[in-house]
Amino acid sequence: MVNAHASNHVGLRFHRVAQLNMCLFIFEVQHRIIMKWKNRQGSGNVEDRRGMSGKMGAGLGLVGTVVVVIIALLTGSDPTQLLNQVNVNSPTEQTTATSELNDEASQFVSVVLKETEVVWEKVFMEQLNARYEHPKLVLFTGQVESACGFASAASGPFYCPADKKAYIDLSFYSDLKNRFNAPGDFSMAYVIAHEIGHHVQNLLGASDKVQQLRGTVSEEEYNKASVMLELQADFYAGLWAHHAQSINNILEEGDIEEALNAANAIGDDRLQMEAQGYIVPESFTHGTSEQRMFWFKKGFKSGNINDGNTFK
Repeated sequence: MVNAHASNHVGLRFHRVAQLNMCLFIFEVQHRIIMKWKNRQGSGNVEDRRGMSGKMGAGLGLVGTVVVVIIALLTGSDPTQLLNQVNVNSPTEQTTATSELNDEASQFVSVVLKETEVVWEKVFMEQLNARYEHPKLVLFTGQVESACGFASAASGPFYCPADKKAYIDLSFYSDLKNRFNAPGDFSMAYVIAHEIGHHVQNLLGASDKVQQLRGTVSEEEYNKASVMLELQADFYAGLWAHHAQSINNILEEGDIEEALNAANAIGDDRLQMEAQGYIVPESFTHGTSEQRMFWFKKGFKSGNINDGNTFK
């Protein structure tokens, strides 16, 4: 553990780097052109749960929930896990067709998801000689229950390996603009592509390898592995942008700067500096602003999945 005095000096250095990076991108971001996404095909793999209860056992009712808890206690099982499994398979979850997503924000998410499907089908086939399994993307408001447990919008977008679904509350778009000072459609596209990058890791086994370290190594070592996983997802987001541009010409002037601006805004060093005035590098779980921008740019320039080994 570094002492607070040393942390302050290191933190100030990272903060100045972040400020410089912001200055480099601010002109392009302010003079951006909107990402070319309108009138494009959306994905059929969007689940719209907005307005639905995210509480555990909501699909079972009170009596059903009590029955499941009793069964779990009698069999020595974990009631939470059993409720999660029942909820994941509950018929109350509905997949909303793209045509029914009639608000602009959800349509945008659907289009970006479709673009990721097209790109990763191509990459898996041409670079891995494998078949890409499409994930689901769940839209929710406020709170949601996944196979990985309960989550609120405050935790931000996330991917759950257990049910192979990405989850996002569309209020995060406003957070990017107002809280993180990272406006623009492509900032949001980067976030979606990053979460789908976690799905790719799940399919390729990287997520399991990191998860298996939990409890077997120190917290600091596990955090380092988590950082590598997150940076690889940033690389995959850049790789997606590379191929999406090549296939469908989706990018406009300033789009990549928007993505880099978002990556810069959500680096561990910057978030810790803003929250507490100093940084603790061994507690990082997602990587610094500089690291996140580096790996996104590398993925965008390369387009080759084999160049994304952040675990070396």
